[in-house]
Amino acid sequence: MVAKIYSAAVIGVNACPVEIEVNIAGANSTNIKESAISIVGLPDIAVKESRDRIYSAFINSKFIPPKGFTVVNLAPADIRKEGASFDLGIALGIFGATGNLDLERLGRIAALGELGLDGSVRPVKGALPIAAELAAQKIVSALLVPPANAREAAIAAGNSLPVFPVNTLAEAVELINRGKGTPFRAELDLLEKTSRLPDFDEVKGQLAARRALEIAAAGGHNTLLIGPPGTGKSMLAMRLPGILPPMTLAETLETSRIYSVLGLLSGKNPVMNNRPFRSPHHTISDAGLIGGGRDPRPGEISMAHNGVLFLDELPEFKRNVLEVLRQPLEDGTVTVSRASGSCVFPARFMLCAAMNPCPCGRGEVELGCRCKPEEKRRYLKKLTGPLLDRIDLRVPVRQLSEKELLKAPDGESSEVIRARVCAAREIQQKRYEQFGFFNNSQLTPKTLQRFCALQSSGEKILKDAINRFKLSPRAYTRILKVARTIADLSGAEVISDAHIFEAINYRKNDLDE
Repeated sequence: MVAKIYSAAVIGVNACPVEIEVNIAGANSTNIKESAISIVGLPDIAVKESRDRIYSAFINSKFIPPKGFTVVNLAPADIRKEGASFDLGIALGIFGATGNLDLERLGRIAALGELGLDGSVRPVKGALPIAAELAAQKIVSALLVPPANAREAAIAAGNSLPVFPVNTLAEAVELINRGKGTPFRAELDLLEKTSRLPDFDEVKGQLAARRALEIAAAGGHNTLLIGPPGTGKSMLAMRLPGILPPMTLAETLETSRIYSVLGLLSGKNPVMNNRPFRSPHHTISDAGLIGGGRDPRPGEISMAHNGVLFLDELPEFKRNVLEVLRQPLEDGTVTVSRASGSCVFPARFMLCAAMNPCPCGRGEVELGCRCKPEEKRRYLKKLTGPLLDRIDLRVPVRQLSEKELLKAPDGESSEVIRARVCAAREIQQKRYEQFGFFNNSQLTPKTLQRFCALQSSGEKILKDAINRFKLSPRAYTRILKVARTIADLSGAEVISDAHIFEAINYRKNDLDE
């Protein structure tokens, strides 16, 4: 007797439905006293070890383990199956193959969960993309999940697929035998917890840096903060997510899918409704940054998808680590290839980096800098031209005066700045709606010509800047994108000379010398 039930495998940040087939040979023979289970279909060690977990779960759930030779096939057989999430499905398939479950009903069910030795069902990674894929393909009529994964699975499945949380193997068996139950209901809460975010009204001075970060947030531009230690570069960067627009439904589900695969969602926080802020240490490897491993997993840049990636002490990162950022900064995705296959991870993030102006950090003789010109050049050359070309705004963060340090912060709050950013983003969203992107940083060469047309005086200003500063074609296009954002913040339809001058001012500094 062959029993069938569905589960799913996670590949990258996507899911692939897996059909679990179970056949028991010699189950009715009185001469067979022992049982054996063979799992085929490219299982990893964790999947193979499910045999022992299932056997113990059967005993402690007061079920009789099957006698005879049990073959479990995970189809399609050419896709690698990883982790303990198949435990519940395999156990139910075995129970059905012994004749204790309605096989027709079992074949319309998908199950997901790791089994404890006592028969309890434990949470697993990737419930959100699995539920979304099963709901989209409409191959099953119910999904059984651990209670801790119920909320994220129900949100992903929506009204297309009923989700039933089960605490134990015995509870899952009873639910299937009963043929009915109450599905879990979960509303997607997009309300942000903005009260937990650091606020710009805590920052003293630094009006130029605050203005630059507002422009960056309004257009989705990459930013580099340059200044001595202790001037507030990290403090400013940490407040950047608080002025970004709220996440849309699509962005929430995209980002939550990544965190679900990594096992970073919980019953209390089933989705990522705040824009992520990731700040890896400068000792991180290239695999840790972009993703990797024998079976590729998302890295820090994918965890920053739709949010901010902050790289503090930028020149201290290994050169090969920084160079792998070049493709994601352009394409918004990263492709990781391994012997087991390749995965494409989403990685559309805002890069905010910070660095000192020289090895000692002081930057100026008046501040005590004793770095030789050659030492300073060598330090700045740690950052390659192609990488710097992809950073739209290079912002000096100066040392505060005694007067600024002693007085209380008197700048605008994040809420006020965010209102202007959201207004500029709404302009961009309406403008680019038919083109499939939503902010100025994503402008293509064709749309750049259409929406960033300059007056004759503006063209002359930009032409002079190209000749004077030896700007690359990429730098030229990024100046236009920043100028377009500055115009949007001021509510102007046409890019003026003042907008061009301000955009150029964010490109030229000692890094180009």
